[in-house]
Amino acid sequence: MAKTVVLGVGGGIAAYKSAALCSLLVKADYDVQVLMTNHATRFVQPLTFQSLSKHPVVVDTFAEPDANEIAHIAIADRADVFLVAPATANLIAKLAHGLADDMVSTTALAVTSPVVIAPAMNVHMYDHPAVQANLAILRQRGVIVIDPGSGPLACGYTGKGRLAEPEDIAAVIRAILEPNRDLAGLKVVVTAGPTVEDIDPVRFLSNASSGKMGYALATAAVARGALVTLISGPTQLENVAGATVIRVRSTEQMLQASLAAMQGADVFIAAAAPADFRAAQPLAHKWKKTDGVPSLQLEQTPDILATVAGQRRRGQILVGFAAETRDLVKHARRKLEQKQLDFVVANDVSQSDAGFAVDTNRAVIVGRKETEETLPLMTKGALSEQILSRIAAFARDRVKD
Repeated sequence: MAKTVVLGVGGGIAAYKSAALCSLLVKADYDVQVLMTNHATRFVQPLTFQSLSKHPVVVDTFAEPDANEIAHIAIADRADVFLVAPATANLIAKLAHGLADDMVSTTALAVTSPVVIAPAMNVHMYDHPAVQANLAILRQRGVIVIDPGSGPLACGYTGKGRLAEPEDIAAVIRAILEPNRDLAGLKVVVTAGPTVEDIDPVRFLSNASSGKMGYALATAAVARGALVTLISGPTQLENVAGATVIRVRSTEQMLQASLAAMQGADVFIAAAAPADFRAAQPLAHKWKKTDGVPSLQLEQTPDILATVAGQRRRGQILVGFAAETRDLVKHARRKLEQKQLDFVVANDVSQSDAGFAVDTNRAVIVGRKETEETLPLMTKGALSEQILSRIAAFARDRVKD
């Protein structure tokens, strides 16, 4: 019997994306029952969701088409997962405080299945302390919150608040209803974000890495059953639930944490972008403009991946990343061969929709025996799944050997 996804649609412009999400879930052979708030119907007509789901859409809390059941209770009982997308600030507040004055919030109080919400709103609304407090309440209750993406918003602002991509939301639903545990028991170490090398007490050398790729990998690996250690440079990202998170600042600190974590690990994924250079003699005090232009001598920082690779044990799987602006495959293959990696994920960070600080990526997976696989533009969450599937295949092959 098909699993049932109850999809609650809130009243925001992102409701149009929920139609695409509904279509993806139906194509994945889930039975989708759509509930809408009255405000949501101002953005998308219920007929759209009815056509996609092949079920009448329920908007009116007091509409009781079957006299033998109470609609919101019956729908809640059938739910294998309850999903709200988009979850507006208003809906989030209702869910957090147990208010029930529309079909979505009323049904939410009756469900016993996992609950997933995907917020979408203006960046300032999302950052408001009340909204963040309400999200914290929901997380504490076990609600799965799919963070919004960053980028241009319908209101004209640019920032965090875009509804997560339908493909990513559908992937979370699949992980709940059809958990893929192909990494169960494997100890996976992921590095993420930049590192920082101080020049003086207020200035430093670093790069534009946001850590999003590494955090997406850690999140996906936890969902697939791995025991994950995430070693993170300075980022604005929240800790990955279910992972052991080690926060570091410098390249040397990341190296030492990596070597320690690799002692009992099966997989090492070097998704971080460590600073390649540091001041040979950091200044003890802030350099003043009146002191003139400082003479800064640089030296190379330790090569984390090369050092880890030099100490790898038999059977350990090593994956590198190559962030390049030219000769993408050439540089990736050189890294693969010099460090004897299993494969390298290469991406051109000069492209505006890939690489640092964005939610999407396009990559070339460079493997041994001159193999190359070019992947299309996708979210970093989707790319993480591609990478982990290849790691799982390596792990299976090594067990056979």
